[in-house]
Amino acid sequence: MTLIKSISGIRGTIGGKPEENLTPIDAVKFAAAYGTYIKKQRNKDTYKVVVGRDARLSGEMLQQLVMQTLVGLGIDVIDLDLSTTPTVELAVQLEHADGGIILTASHNPKQWNALKLLDKNGEFLNAEAGAEILKLAEDSAVTFAEVDALGAIHKNDAYIDIHIDEVLDLDLVDEDAIKAANFKIVVDGVNSTGGIAIPMLLERLGVYVEKLYCEPTGNFPHNPEPLKEHLTDICKLVPEENADLGIVVDPDVDRLAFIDETGEMFGEEYTLVACADYVLSENPGDTVSNLSSSRALRDITQKHGGTYHAAAVGEVNVVTKMKEVNAVIGGEGNGGIIYPESHYGRDALVGVALFLTHLAKKKIKVSELRASYPAYFMSKKKIELTPTLDVDAILKEIAQRYQDEDVNTIDGVKIDFENHWIHLRKSNTEPIIRIYTEAQTQTEADQVADTMISEIKSIAGI
Repeated sequence: MTLIKSISGIRGTIGGKPEENLTPIDAVKFAAAYGTYIKKQRNKDTYKVVVGRDARLSGEMLQQLVMQTLVGLGIDVIDLDLSTTPTVELAVQLEHADGGIILTASHNPKQWNALKLLDKNGEFLNAEAGAEILKLAEDSAVTFAEVDALGAIHKNDAYIDIHIDEVLDLDLVDEDAIKAANFKIVVDGVNSTGGIAIPMLLERLGVYVEKLYCEPTGNFPHNPEPLKEHLTDICKLVPEENADLGIVVDPDVDRLAFIDETGEMFGEEYTLVACADYVLSENPGDTVSNLSSSRALRDITQKHGGTYHAAAVGEVNVVTKMKEVNAVIGGEGNGGIIYPESHYGRDALVGVALFLTHLAKKKIKVSELRASYPAYFMSKKKIELTPTLDVDAILKEIAQRYQDEDVNTIDGVKIDFENHWIHLRKSNTEPIIRIYTEAQTQTEADQVADTMISEIKSIAGI
């Protein structure tokens, strides 16, 4: 059982003892610290925070605890109930709220949950803000409101519809082209809120939708991280149904993966590549992704005359870099699309609409679109951490061993070789070291990863 406190929020497993797991006491403590932080930002008479959740079994319990804590601080709450992370982000903007909280552990299994914290722009808090909230929680530096100054809860269940309207209003989303294509699409919503939002969007676009695991029960039918090994059911169903495409999202709908008409993965790395290819063809400019993302985005960006920029892993780091270079599109290689014309947050609904417009205008099959992009293959592996493992020392030793190569240490250690790269980093959300590699064949990518894992274990003596 685990509780992870970081600048990006608080994440943990449900049940057990306070301070060791994500218990009701921990949820109240950190919600109170966040609310206190919000009130410190601006001296006002009233404050407003948007709260939504994915369909996790623990979500309703945590949401009630969080909302009532904010009410106790004298903060009004806009309750979106079942929602998506990008929907909450948009709602913060549209409500002119002071912040937002999403109750979701993203791709983690069902026993996990988390408080993901937003600022007044509907964007994830930066490191400084996260550190201040952690300190407020640690010091119990919270003062609750007197009875006449308590906040109130206002329920609003229209925001997924509003979010879809916002997506359809984007200049580069061509509803007519998508409707004319007569797509048939299978959707795997992993029994969370993507099972609500994605079919609604597709139906608005005239798509015939075949639903798979779209009941928001919170009982995930498979590991919710949208990786190939977890998606055997939809990969089988797409060709059986003669569908044009399969769409997979994670529980909070900020990650997006596609399945081609043959049942093969499009590759979550290529979600951003395809969307960027379309956006840059209409609006040339720069792109940003994190260090663990495919070289294919760099290649596509250069093809359209733009410059590619790399950021540290984490949405807030990518967004900061995007603003710095005025990027027209960016995101993360895990299927996260950030399109500033909509908002600065990973948004699977925006990604779906841009991808389908691209596909409809190209008038080609998904497999043909994938074949048109540079061929890179990625391996994503991990090493479980133990309390005795000195990760920082291990990463430092690796950087030293490969100092004659192109080494980047802004986020863990990334080593660029001529025909492949390796990126090692400590996860912010799980007790693991992630090992990402990319090469020109899958076999080579896997071999490079396995060799590095052996080297790390040798250094660590495990």
